Amino acid sequence: MNNLLEHPWLGLLSAACGVVLALLAVARLLAEKRQPGNTLAWLLAIVLVPWLGVPLFLLIGGRKIERLARAKGALRPVLPGAVPPAGRSAGRPVAQTVVSAGAPPPIGGNTLRLLADGQEMFAEMETRIRAARHSIHITTFILGRDDTGRRLVRLLAARAREGVKVRLLLDAVGCMFLSRDFLHPLTRAGGEVAWFMPVLHFATRGSANLRNHRKIAVFDHCAAIVGGHNLARNYLGPQPWRRRWHDFSAVVTGPAAVQLHEIFVADWGFATGQPPAALRAGLAADEARAEHGDAELQVVASGPDVPGDPLYEGILAMVQEAQESVTVITPYFIPDEVLMRSLVTKARAGRRVTVLVPAKPDHLLTELARRHALRELHAAGAEVRLVGPGMMHSKGLITDDRIALFGSANLDPRSLFLNFEVGVFVHSRAEVRAMRAWADGLRAQSQPFRPERPRGFAPLRELAEDVARLLAPLL
Repeated sequence: MNNLLEHPWLGLLSAACGVVLALLAVARLLAEKRQPGNTLAWLLAIVLVPWLGVPLFLLIGGRKIERLARAKGALRPVLPGAVPPAGRSAGRPVAQTVVSAGAPPPIGGNTLRLLADGQEMFAEMETRIRAARHSIHITTFILGRDDTGRRLVRLLAARAREGVKVRLLLDAVGCMFLSRDFLHPLTRAGGEVAWFMPVLHFATRGSANLRNHRKIAVFDHCAAIVGGHNLARNYLGPQPWRRRWHDFSAVVTGPAAVQLHEIFVADWGFATGQPPAALRAGLAADEARAEHGDAELQVVASGPDVPGDPLYEGILAMVQEAQESVTVITPYFIPDEVLMRSLVTKARAGRRVTVLVPAKPDHLLTELARRHALRELHAAGAEVRLVGPGMMHSKGLITDDRIALFGSANLDPRSLFLNFEVGVFVHSRAEVRAMRAWADGLRAQSQPFRPERPRGFAPLRELAEDVARLLAPLL
Protein backbone atom coordinates (compact mmCIF):
# COMPACT_ATOMS: atom_id res chain seq x y z
CA MET A 1 0.00 0.00 0.00
CA ASN A 2 2.79 2.44 0.95
CA ASN A 3 4.55 1.53 -2.27
CA LEU A 4 1.47 2.53 -4.29
CA LEU A 5 1.21 5.83 -2.38
CA GLU A 6 4.85 6.62 -3.07
CA HIS A 7 4.57 5.61 -6.72
CA PRO A 8 0.98 6.29 -7.89
CA TRP A 9 2.01 5.53 -11.45
CA LEU A 10 2.24 1.84 -10.44
CA GLY A 11 -1.47 1.84 -9.67
CA LEU A 12 -2.26 3.58 -12.93
CA LEU A 13 -0.09 1.08 -14.83
CA SER A 14 -1.80 -1.84 -13.12
CA ALA A 15 -5.25 -0.44 -13.93
CA ALA A 16 -4.22 0.23 -17.54
CA CYS A 17 -2.97 -3.35 -17.92
CA GLY A 18 -6.25 -4.64 -16.51
CA VAL A 19 -8.25 -2.54 -18.98
CA VAL A 20 -6.11 -3.72 -21.90
CA LEU A 21 -6.50 -7.37 -20.90
CA ALA A 22 -10.25 -6.93 -20.52
CA LEU A 23 -10.50 -5.28 -23.95
CA LEU A 24 -8.45 -8.08 -25.52
CA ALA A 25 -10.70 -10.66 -23.88
CA VAL A 26 -13.84 -8.88 -25.12
CA ALA A 27 -12.40 -8.56 -28.63
CA ARG A 28 -11.56 -12.26 -28.74
CA LEU A 29 -15.00 -13.12 -27.36
CA LEU A 30 -16.85 -11.09 -30.01
CA ALA A 31 -14.63 -12.35 -32.83
CA GLU A 32 -15.62 -15.95 -32.13
CA LYS A 33 -19.30 -15.31 -33.05
CA ARG A 34 -20.70 -17.36 -30.19
CA GLN A 35 -24.30 -17.93 -29.27
CA PRO A 36 -25.85 -14.81 -27.67
CA GLY A 37 -26.36 -16.47 -24.27
CA ASN A 38 -22.76 -17.63 -24.11
CA THR A 39 -21.48 -14.20 -25.19
CA LEU A 40 -23.63 -12.41 -22.60
CA ALA A 41 -22.53 -14.73 -19.79
CA TRP A 42 -18.84 -14.11 -20.51
CA LEU A 43 -19.34 -10.35 -21.01
CA LEU A 44 -20.99 -10.09 -17.60
CA ALA A 45 -18.13 -12.02 -16.00
CA ILE A 46 -15.45 -9.90 -17.73
CA VAL A 47 -17.10 -6.53 -17.05
CA LEU A 48 -18.57 -7.05 -13.57
CA VAL A 49 -15.79 -9.14 -11.99
CA PRO A 50 -12.79 -8.57 -14.29
CA TRP A 51 -10.25 -9.84 -11.73
CA LEU A 52 -11.97 -13.24 -12.04
CA GLY A 53 -13.66 -13.08 -15.45
CA VAL A 54 -10.62 -12.10 -17.52
CA PRO A 55 -8.23 -14.82 -16.29
CA LEU A 56 -11.02 -17.41 -16.44
CA PHE A 57 -11.83 -16.47 -20.03
CA LEU A 58 -8.17 -16.57 -21.05
CA LEU A 59 -7.86 -19.98 -19.36
CA ILE A 60 -11.04 -21.74 -20.47
CA GLY A 61 -12.98 -19.35 -22.70
CA GLY A 62 -11.65 -20.13 -26.17
CA ARG A 63 -13.99 -21.87 -28.61
CA LYS A 64 -12.02 -22.40 -31.82
CA ILE A 65 -8.37 -23.15 -32.56
CA GLU A 66 -7.92 -21.63 -36.00
CA ARG A 67 -4.54 -23.17 -36.78
CA LEU A 68 -5.91 -26.60 -35.86
CA ALA A 69 -8.98 -26.13 -38.05
CA ARG A 70 -6.78 -25.13 -40.98
CA ALA A 71 -4.51 -28.11 -40.48
CA LYS A 72 -7.35 -30.62 -40.28
CA GLY A 73 -9.26 -29.22 -43.23
CA ALA A 74 -12.56 -30.97 -43.91
CA LEU A 75 -11.66 -34.12 -41.95
CA ARG A 76 -12.20 -36.57 -44.76
CA PRO A 77 -10.06 -39.36 -46.32
CA VAL A 78 -7.05 -37.98 -48.18
CA LEU A 79 -5.75 -41.12 -49.92
CA PRO A 80 -5.61 -40.60 -53.70
CA GLY A 81 -8.70 -42.07 -55.30
CA ALA A 82 -10.07 -43.25 -51.98
CA VAL A 83 -12.93 -40.78 -51.55
CA PRO A 84 -16.19 -42.45 -52.62
CA PRO A 85 -18.82 -40.53 -54.57
CA ALA A 86 -21.54 -38.69 -52.68
CA GLY A 87 -24.63 -40.73 -51.86
CA ARG A 88 -28.15 -40.30 -53.21
CA SER A 89 -29.16 -38.14 -50.25
CA ALA A 90 -26.54 -35.48 -50.97
CA GLY A 91 -29.11 -33.15 -52.54
CA ARG A 92 -31.57 -33.24 -49.64
CA PRO A 93 -31.86 -30.12 -47.45
CA VAL A 94 -30.28 -31.55 -44.28
CA ALA A 95 -27.34 -33.08 -46.14
CA GLN A 96 -26.84 -29.87 -48.12
CA THR A 97 -26.86 -27.79 -44.93
CA VAL A 98 -24.19 -29.96 -43.33
CA VAL A 99 -22.01 -29.90 -46.46
CA SER A 100 -22.37 -26.12 -46.80
CA ALA A 101 -21.18 -25.79 -43.18
CA GLY A 102 -17.97 -27.63 -44.06
CA ALA A 103 -18.59 -31.37 -43.56
CA PRO A 104 -18.30 -34.18 -46.15
CA PRO A 105 -21.41 -35.34 -48.07
CA PRO A 106 -23.27 -38.59 -47.32
CA ILE A 107 -21.61 -41.72 -48.67
CA GLY A 108 -23.09 -45.14 -49.39
CA GLY A 109 -21.64 -48.64 -49.25
CA ASN A 110 -21.73 -48.98 -45.45
CA THR A 111 -23.25 -51.26 -42.85
CA LEU A 112 -24.65 -49.95 -39.59
CA ARG A 113 -25.46 -52.16 -36.60
CA LEU A 114 -26.82 -50.66 -33.41
CA LEU A 115 -25.37 -51.36 -29.95
CA ALA A 116 -28.01 -50.26 -27.45
CA ASP A 117 -26.86 -52.34 -24.50
CA GLY A 118 -23.67 -52.06 -22.45
CA GLN A 119 -23.10 -55.80 -22.43
CA GLU A 120 -23.52 -56.01 -26.19
CA MET A 121 -21.21 -53.05 -26.63
CA PHE A 122 -18.47 -54.67 -24.54
CA ALA A 123 -18.81 -57.97 -26.41
CA GLU A 124 -18.42 -56.12 -29.71
CA MET A 125 -15.35 -54.26 -28.48
CA GLU A 126 -13.77 -57.47 -27.22
CA THR A 127 -14.50 -59.33 -30.47
CA ARG A 128 -13.12 -56.53 -32.63
CA ILE A 129 -9.98 -56.18 -30.50
CA ARG A 130 -9.29 -59.91 -30.71
CA ALA A 131 -9.93 -60.03 -34.47
CA ALA A 132 -7.90 -56.95 -35.53
CA ARG A 133 -5.19 -57.81 -38.07
CA HIS A 134 -2.89 -54.79 -37.99
CA SER A 135 -4.28 -51.77 -36.10
CA ILE A 136 -6.53 -50.76 -33.20
CA HIS A 137 -7.07 -47.02 -32.76
CA ILE A 138 -9.28 -45.87 -29.87
CA THR A 139 -10.19 -42.44 -28.53
CA THR A 140 -12.38 -42.02 -25.45
CA PHE A 141 -13.30 -39.32 -22.97
CA ILE A 142 -13.27 -41.67 -19.95
CA LEU A 143 -11.35 -44.88 -19.33
CA GLY A 144 -12.51 -46.33 -16.03
CA ARG A 145 -10.21 -47.36 -13.18
CA ASP A 146 -12.48 -50.38 -12.71
CA ASP A 147 -12.81 -53.98 -13.86
CA THR A 148 -14.06 -52.91 -17.29
CA GLY A 149 -11.17 -50.53 -17.92
CA ARG A 150 -8.63 -53.00 -16.55
CA ARG A 151 -9.91 -55.83 -18.75
CA LEU A 152 -9.80 -53.66 -21.88
CA VAL A 153 -6.23 -52.55 -21.10
CA ARG A 154 -5.20 -56.20 -20.73
CA LEU A 155 -6.86 -57.11 -24.05
CA LEU A 156 -5.14 -54.26 -25.84
CA ALA A 157 -1.79 -55.17 -24.27
CA ALA A 158 -2.14 -58.76 -25.45
CA ARG A 159 -2.74 -57.62 -29.04
CA ALA A 160 0.16 -55.15 -28.87
CA ARG A 161 2.48 -57.99 -27.84
CA GLU A 162 1.30 -59.88 -30.94
CA GLY A 163 2.44 -57.04 -33.19
CA VAL A 164 -0.85 -55.18 -33.72
CA LYS A 165 -0.44 -51.39 -33.69
CA VAL A 166 -2.44 -50.26 -30.67
CA ARG A 167 -2.96 -46.54 -30.07
CA LEU A 168 -5.10 -45.21 -27.22
CA LEU A 169 -6.00 -41.51 -27.05
CA LEU A 170 -7.38 -40.28 -23.71
CA ASP A 171 -8.79 -36.88 -22.84
CA ALA A 172 -6.60 -35.35 -20.13
CA VAL A 173 -9.57 -34.04 -18.12
CA GLY A 174 -11.94 -36.98 -18.56
CA CYS A 175 -9.12 -39.32 -17.45
CA MET A 176 -7.41 -36.96 -14.99
CA PHE A 177 -7.58 -39.48 -12.13
CA LEU A 178 -6.21 -42.33 -14.24
CA SER A 179 -2.66 -43.14 -13.19
CA ARG A 180 0.08 -43.91 -15.70
CA ASP A 181 0.69 -47.14 -13.74
CA PHE A 182 -2.78 -48.31 -14.74
CA LEU A 183 -1.67 -48.14 -18.40
CA HIS A 184 1.76 -49.76 -17.92
CA PRO A 185 0.61 -53.19 -19.17
CA LEU A 186 -0.24 -51.59 -22.52
CA THR A 187 2.82 -49.38 -22.88
CA ARG A 188 5.20 -52.18 -21.79
CA ALA A 189 3.67 -54.39 -24.48
CA GLY A 190 4.47 -51.82 -27.16
CA GLY A 191 1.15 -50.01 -27.31
CA GLU A 192 1.03 -46.22 -27.49
CA VAL A 193 -0.95 -43.94 -25.17
CA ALA A 194 -1.45 -40.21 -25.74
CA TRP A 195 -3.17 -37.57 -23.61
CA PHE A 196 -5.33 -35.04 -25.41
CA MET A 197 -4.64 -31.43 -24.46
CA PRO A 198 -3.14 -31.63 -20.96
CA VAL A 199 -4.47 -28.71 -18.92
CA LEU A 200 -1.05 -27.41 -17.89
CA HIS A 201 -0.08 -27.02 -21.56
CA PHE A 202 -3.16 -25.06 -22.60
CA ALA A 203 -1.21 -21.89 -23.32
CA THR A 204 0.56 -23.39 -26.30
CA ARG A 205 -2.22 -25.65 -27.58
CA GLY A 206 -5.49 -23.77 -27.01
CA SER A 207 -7.99 -23.44 -24.18
CA ALA A 208 -8.06 -25.88 -21.27
CA ASN A 209 -11.85 -25.86 -21.60
CA LEU A 210 -11.88 -27.53 -25.04
CA ARG A 211 -12.17 -31.23 -24.32
CA ASN A 212 -12.18 -34.24 -26.64
CA HIS A 213 -15.56 -35.86 -25.99
CA ARG A 214 -15.38 -38.17 -29.03
CA LYS A 215 -15.72 -41.94 -28.60
CA ILE A 216 -14.32 -43.73 -31.62
CA ALA A 217 -12.69 -47.16 -31.96
CA VAL A 218 -11.36 -48.09 -35.41
CA PHE A 219 -10.12 -51.56 -36.28
CA ASP A 220 -7.95 -52.10 -39.40
CA HIS A 221 -9.11 -48.70 -40.71
CA CYS A 222 -12.41 -49.93 -42.20
CA ALA A 223 -14.53 -50.98 -39.20
CA ALA A 224 -15.46 -48.56 -36.42
CA ILE A 225 -17.52 -48.28 -33.27
CA VAL A 226 -18.83 -44.78 -32.60
CA GLY A 227 -21.37 -43.32 -30.19
CA GLY A 228 -21.79 -42.37 -26.55
CA HIS A 229 -20.21 -45.24 -24.59
CA ASN A 230 -17.19 -44.37 -22.49
CA LEU A 231 -14.91 -47.27 -21.55
CA ALA A 232 -15.98 -47.72 -17.94
CA ARG A 233 -18.29 -49.92 -15.90
CA ASN A 234 -21.09 -47.35 -15.82
CA TYR A 235 -21.35 -47.66 -19.61
CA LEU A 236 -20.38 -51.23 -20.59
CA GLY A 237 -19.09 -54.51 -19.26
CA PRO A 238 -18.99 -58.27 -19.83
CA GLN A 239 -21.78 -58.96 -17.32
CA PRO A 240 -25.15 -57.31 -16.65
CA TRP A 241 -25.12 -54.67 -13.92
CA ARG A 242 -28.28 -53.14 -12.51
CA ARG A 243 -26.70 -49.69 -12.11
CA ARG A 244 -25.41 -49.51 -15.69
CA TRP A 245 -26.51 -46.46 -17.68
CA HIS A 246 -28.66 -46.59 -20.80
CA ASP A 247 -26.33 -45.77 -23.68
CA PHE A 248 -26.04 -46.13 -27.44
CA SER A 249 -23.33 -46.73 -30.04
CA ALA A 250 -23.12 -48.44 -33.42
CA VAL A 251 -20.74 -50.50 -35.52
CA VAL A 252 -19.92 -48.96 -38.91
CA THR A 253 -18.11 -50.76 -41.71
CA GLY A 254 -17.28 -49.32 -45.10
CA PRO A 255 -16.12 -45.92 -46.38
CA ALA A 256 -17.73 -44.07 -43.45
CA ALA A 257 -15.45 -46.00 -41.08
CA VAL A 258 -12.47 -44.68 -43.07
CA GLN A 259 -13.76 -41.16 -42.44
CA LEU A 260 -14.08 -41.89 -38.73
CA HIS A 261 -10.50 -43.12 -38.81
CA GLU A 262 -9.42 -39.82 -40.34
CA ILE A 263 -10.86 -38.01 -37.34
CA PHE A 264 -8.78 -40.22 -35.06
CA VAL A 265 -5.69 -39.61 -37.23
CA ALA A 266 -6.16 -35.84 -36.96
CA ASP A 267 -6.70 -35.96 -33.19
CA TRP A 268 -3.73 -38.27 -32.60
CA GLY A 269 -1.49 -36.07 -34.73
CA PHE A 270 -2.56 -33.00 -32.78
CA ALA A 271 -1.91 -34.70 -29.44
CA THR A 272 1.42 -36.30 -30.35
CA GLY A 273 2.86 -34.34 -33.26
CA GLN A 274 3.26 -37.59 -35.21
CA PRO A 275 2.76 -37.44 -39.01
CA PRO A 276 -0.47 -39.04 -40.24
CA ALA A 277 1.17 -41.32 -42.82
CA ALA A 278 2.18 -43.94 -40.24
CA LEU A 279 -1.37 -44.22 -38.92
CA ARG A 280 -2.74 -44.80 -42.41
CA ALA A 281 -0.18 -47.51 -43.18
CA GLY A 282 -1.76 -50.70 -44.40
CA LEU A 283 -4.87 -49.13 -45.91
CA ALA A 284 -5.04 -49.49 -49.68
CA ALA A 285 -7.20 -47.18 -51.79
CA ASP A 286 -9.33 -50.06 -53.08
CA GLU A 287 -9.96 -51.18 -49.49
CA ALA A 288 -11.09 -47.67 -48.55
CA ARG A 289 -13.53 -47.65 -51.49
CA ALA A 290 -14.88 -51.15 -50.81
CA GLU A 291 -18.64 -51.28 -50.25
CA HIS A 292 -19.97 -53.37 -47.37
CA GLY A 293 -23.70 -52.64 -47.44
CA ASP A 294 -26.49 -50.22 -48.32
CA ALA A 295 -26.35 -47.76 -45.42
CA GLU A 296 -25.87 -44.14 -46.43
CA LEU A 297 -24.05 -42.22 -43.72
CA GLN A 298 -22.65 -38.73 -43.25
CA VAL A 299 -19.78 -38.43 -40.76
CA VAL A 300 -19.48 -34.99 -39.17
CA ALA A 301 -16.72 -33.76 -36.88
CA SER A 302 -17.59 -30.81 -34.66
CA GLY A 303 -15.57 -28.64 -32.35
CA PRO A 304 -12.53 -26.37 -32.14
CA ASP A 305 -10.88 -28.20 -35.08
CA VAL A 306 -13.73 -27.36 -37.49
CA PRO A 307 -14.14 -23.83 -38.93
CA GLY A 308 -17.93 -23.71 -38.54
CA ASP A 309 -20.59 -25.65 -36.64
CA PRO A 310 -21.81 -28.30 -39.12
CA LEU A 311 -23.21 -30.65 -36.49
CA TYR A 312 -25.26 -27.92 -34.82
CA GLU A 313 -26.51 -26.61 -38.18
CA GLY A 314 -27.43 -30.15 -39.22
CA ILE A 315 -29.45 -30.57 -36.02
CA LEU A 316 -31.27 -27.29 -36.69
CA ALA A 317 -31.97 -28.33 -40.28
CA MET A 318 -33.38 -31.69 -39.15
CA VAL A 319 -35.79 -30.00 -36.73
CA GLN A 320 -36.80 -27.19 -39.05
CA GLU A 321 -37.35 -29.50 -42.06
CA ALA A 322 -39.49 -31.98 -40.09
CA GLN A 323 -43.00 -32.35 -41.48
CA GLU A 324 -44.39 -35.06 -39.20
CA SER A 325 -42.29 -35.86 -36.15
CA VAL A 326 -39.18 -35.00 -34.15
CA THR A 327 -37.74 -37.33 -31.52
CA VAL A 328 -34.93 -36.01 -29.31
CA ILE A 329 -32.92 -38.33 -27.05
CA THR A 330 -30.30 -36.70 -24.84
CA PRO A 331 -28.94 -36.98 -21.28
CA TYR A 332 -28.40 -33.22 -20.96
CA PHE A 333 -31.09 -31.03 -22.51
CA ILE A 334 -30.04 -27.37 -22.44
CA PRO A 335 -30.83 -26.10 -25.97
CA ASP A 336 -29.82 -22.64 -27.11
CA GLU A 337 -32.54 -20.14 -28.00
CA VAL A 338 -32.64 -20.97 -31.74
CA LEU A 339 -32.96 -24.71 -31.22
CA MET A 340 -35.49 -24.24 -28.43
CA ARG A 341 -37.68 -21.94 -30.52
CA SER A 342 -37.51 -24.40 -33.43
CA LEU A 343 -38.74 -27.26 -31.25
CA VAL A 344 -41.49 -25.15 -29.65
CA THR A 345 -42.67 -23.94 -33.06
CA LYS A 346 -42.88 -27.50 -34.38
CA ALA A 347 -44.87 -28.60 -31.34
CA ARG A 348 -47.30 -25.68 -31.67
CA ALA A 349 -47.70 -26.44 -35.38
CA GLY A 350 -49.01 -29.89 -34.50
CA ARG A 351 -45.91 -31.93 -35.27
CA ARG A 352 -45.20 -34.85 -32.94
CA VAL A 353 -42.30 -33.59 -30.85
CA THR A 354 -41.00 -36.13 -28.33
CA VAL A 355 -38.15 -35.43 -25.92
CA LEU A 356 -36.62 -38.33 -23.96
CA VAL A 357 -34.36 -37.33 -21.06
CA PRO A 358 -33.19 -39.17 -17.92
CA ALA A 359 -35.55 -39.20 -14.97
CA LYS A 360 -32.61 -38.64 -12.62
CA PRO A 361 -29.66 -36.80 -14.25
CA ASP A 362 -26.24 -37.30 -12.70
CA HIS A 363 -25.57 -33.53 -12.34
CA LEU A 364 -27.81 -31.26 -10.26
CA LEU A 365 -26.83 -28.09 -12.16
CA THR A 366 -27.84 -29.52 -15.56
CA GLU A 367 -31.07 -30.84 -14.02
CA LEU A 368 -31.91 -27.34 -12.77
CA ALA A 369 -30.94 -25.76 -16.10
CA ARG A 370 -33.20 -28.06 -18.14
CA ARG A 371 -36.41 -27.53 -16.14
CA HIS A 372 -37.54 -24.33 -17.85
CA ALA A 373 -37.03 -25.82 -21.34
CA LEU A 374 -38.94 -28.99 -20.45
CA ARG A 375 -41.86 -27.01 -19.00
CA GLU A 376 -42.00 -24.75 -22.05
CA LEU A 377 -42.00 -27.69 -24.46
CA HIS A 378 -44.66 -29.45 -22.42
CA ALA A 379 -46.83 -26.33 -22.49
CA ALA A 380 -46.38 -26.09 -26.28
CA GLY A 381 -47.78 -29.59 -26.75
CA ALA A 382 -44.59 -31.65 -26.97
CA GLU A 383 -44.39 -35.03 -25.30
CA VAL A 384 -41.66 -34.93 -22.66
CA ARG A 385 -40.76 -38.28 -21.10
CA LEU A 386 -38.38 -39.26 -18.31
CA VAL A 387 -36.39 -42.45 -18.89
CA GLY A 388 -35.59 -44.64 -15.91
CA PRO A 389 -34.71 -46.27 -13.68
CA GLY A 390 -31.04 -45.37 -13.85
CA MET A 391 -29.19 -42.72 -15.79
CA MET A 392 -29.78 -42.40 -19.54
CA HIS A 393 -26.65 -41.37 -21.45
CA SER A 394 -27.96 -42.09 -24.98
CA LYS A 395 -27.89 -39.42 -27.69
CA GLY A 396 -30.04 -39.43 -30.83
CA LEU A 397 -32.32 -37.40 -33.06
CA ILE A 398 -34.91 -38.80 -35.50
CA THR A 399 -37.15 -36.76 -37.80
CA ASP A 400 -40.05 -38.03 -39.94
CA ASP A 401 -38.54 -41.54 -39.74
CA ARG A 402 -36.47 -40.46 -42.77
CA ILE A 403 -33.24 -39.20 -41.23
CA ALA A 404 -31.51 -39.85 -37.92
CA LEU A 405 -28.43 -38.72 -36.03
CA PHE A 406 -26.32 -40.33 -33.32
CA GLY A 407 -22.85 -39.77 -31.89
CA SER A 408 -21.10 -38.30 -28.88
CA ALA A 409 -22.78 -34.88 -28.60
CA ASN A 410 -25.39 -33.89 -26.03
CA LEU A 411 -27.92 -31.12 -26.69
CA ASP A 412 -26.18 -28.62 -24.45
CA PRO A 413 -23.85 -25.64 -25.07
CA ARG A 414 -20.69 -27.54 -24.17
CA SER A 415 -21.24 -30.34 -26.68
CA LEU A 416 -22.62 -28.15 -29.46
CA PHE A 417 -20.12 -25.29 -29.25
CA LEU A 418 -17.04 -26.24 -27.20
CA ASN A 419 -16.15 -29.94 -27.16
CA PHE A 420 -14.50 -31.99 -29.87
CA GLU A 421 -17.47 -34.16 -30.91
CA VAL A 422 -18.50 -36.52 -33.70
CA GLY A 423 -21.92 -37.24 -35.19
CA VAL A 424 -23.21 -39.65 -37.83
CA PHE A 425 -26.25 -38.65 -39.89
CA VAL A 426 -28.18 -41.69 -41.11
CA HIS A 427 -29.90 -41.16 -44.46
CA SER A 428 -30.99 -44.72 -45.39
CA ARG A 429 -34.51 -45.83 -44.46
CA ALA A 430 -33.73 -49.32 -43.08
CA GLU A 431 -31.18 -47.96 -40.62
CA VAL A 432 -33.45 -45.08 -39.60
CA ARG A 433 -36.22 -47.60 -38.90
CA ALA A 434 -33.80 -49.54 -36.67
CA MET A 435 -33.08 -46.35 -34.71
CA ARG A 436 -36.82 -45.70 -34.43
CA ALA A 437 -37.29 -49.16 -32.90
CA TRP A 438 -34.50 -48.37 -30.41
CA ALA A 439 -36.15 -45.05 -29.50
CA ASP A 440 -39.50 -46.78 -29.01
CA GLY A 441 -37.79 -49.20 -26.62
CA LEU A 442 -36.46 -46.30 -24.56
CA ARG A 443 -39.88 -44.68 -24.54
CA ALA A 444 -41.37 -47.88 -23.14
CA GLN A 445 -39.04 -47.46 -20.14
CA SER A 446 -40.14 -43.87 -19.48
CA GLN A 447 -42.80 -41.94 -17.60
CA PRO A 448 -44.53 -38.72 -18.67
CA PHE A 449 -43.04 -35.47 -17.43
CA ARG A 450 -45.28 -33.53 -15.07
CA PRO A 451 -44.34 -29.91 -14.28
CA GLU A 452 -43.88 -29.20 -10.60
CA ARG A 453 -46.71 -27.51 -8.79
CA PRO A 454 -45.83 -24.22 -7.05
CA ARG A 455 -44.92 -24.80 -3.41
CA GLY A 456 -43.65 -22.76 -0.50
CA PHE A 457 -40.10 -22.54 -1.82
CA ALA A 458 -41.13 -21.71 -5.40
CA PRO A 459 -39.26 -18.34 -5.53
CA LEU A 460 -36.07 -20.00 -4.28
CA ARG A 461 -36.44 -22.82 -6.82
CA GLU A 462 -37.04 -20.33 -9.63
CA LEU A 463 -33.93 -18.38 -8.58
CA ALA A 464 -31.84 -21.58 -8.63
CA GLU A 465 -33.16 -22.42 -12.11
CA ASP A 466 -32.42 -18.91 -13.39
CA VAL A 467 -28.85 -19.07 -12.07
CA ALA A 468 -28.37 -22.52 -13.62
CA ARG A 469 -29.67 -21.24 -16.98
CA LEU A 470 -27.32 -18.26 -16.79
CA LEU A 471 -24.38 -20.57 -16.12
CA ALA A 472 -25.47 -23.15 -18.71
CA PRO A 473 -23.45 -21.59 -21.58
CA LEU A 474 -20.33 -21.94 -19.41
CA LEU A 475 -20.92 -25.58 -18.38
